[in-house]
Amino acid sequence: MQNSYSSSTGTKLLDAIKSDSCTGMETGLRVQAVGSLVLRYGLVLVIGWIGLMKFTEYEAKGIQPLVAHSPLMSWMYGFLTVRAFSNALGVVEVAIAILIGLRHWSAKASALGSGGAVLMFLTTLSFLFSTPGWEPSLGGFPSLSALPGQFLLKDVVLLGAAIWSLGEAWTSSVRTHRKKACSP
Repeated sequence: MQNSYSSSTGTKLLDAIKSDSCTGMETGLRVQAVGSLVLRYGLVLVIGWIGLMKFTEYEAKGIQPLVAHSPLMSWMYGFLTVRAFSNALGVVEVAIAILIGLRHWSAKASALGSGGAVLMFLTTLSFLFSTPGWEPSLGGFPSLSALPGQFLLKDVVLLGAAIWSLGEAWTSSVRTHRKKACSP
């Protein structure tokens, strides 16, 4: 049951939207545009920051158990040290962040970086299934331990942001290519 405050607030909001639908639409579009910028450049910030952290001993040791248990990545420790792998991963992540951030100048570069981010987050989410992480004191599945579970769960949202960024940049790139191809 709603209280009178939330009910009256919701009614006032609906009345404001209905009374001036053009203004409401413009406001909604502005909010959406701001949200898109925050989503894309928040993704750039998170990936870039995490990528730069890969150059520290702390982060190299932090990801070691995740990589060691991963059937997709554990083989790399056969020829790279823990620190060398972390550094290489840092280079890849910073490059992905830069490419996504280039959206204003190049939709193709941003689409490439976003595609890289999608692959990266799919890989990190696979750690949920390959690294021991179900908390036995809470009964096992679905109770996630702090590492890797709760630490990696945020990657579902970041994966969604990367997929959105890929779709937006790709669409813009195709639109730009189509205009150039169809111009006299």
